[in-house]
Amino acid sequence: MSDLPSPIPSDLARLRHSIDNIDAALVYLLAERFKATQQVGVLKAEHGLPPSDPGREEQQVARLRDLAHQADLDPVFAEKFLAFIVEEVIRHHEAIAQDHAAERAQQV
Repeated sequence: MSDLPSPIPSDLARLRHSIDNIDAALVYLLAERFKATQQVGVLKAEHGLPPSDPGREEQQVARLRDLAHQADLDPVFAEKFLAFIVEEVIRHHEAIAQDHAAERAQQV
């Protein structure tokens, strides 16, 4: 009996390569999304707006669920994924707001 691994079927290797490419694209897309949301956080802080916008979040959930249906993706999964991202965005916005408030307090 040999301890050598069995060769990977070419279809499996091809699918794994595709998954790796998709994962890389997702990372870059998330990075771009967070760059944009960081700018949103700065604008909110400058205008005294709250870090969270429940109305916008509700609209995004409905929109994402609809897109998930169209894409044959589980809408519950899509909503959980968005909730995770929004939670992180709000955390960033809260930190930006605190930094902005501290800067303003030092200027006074």
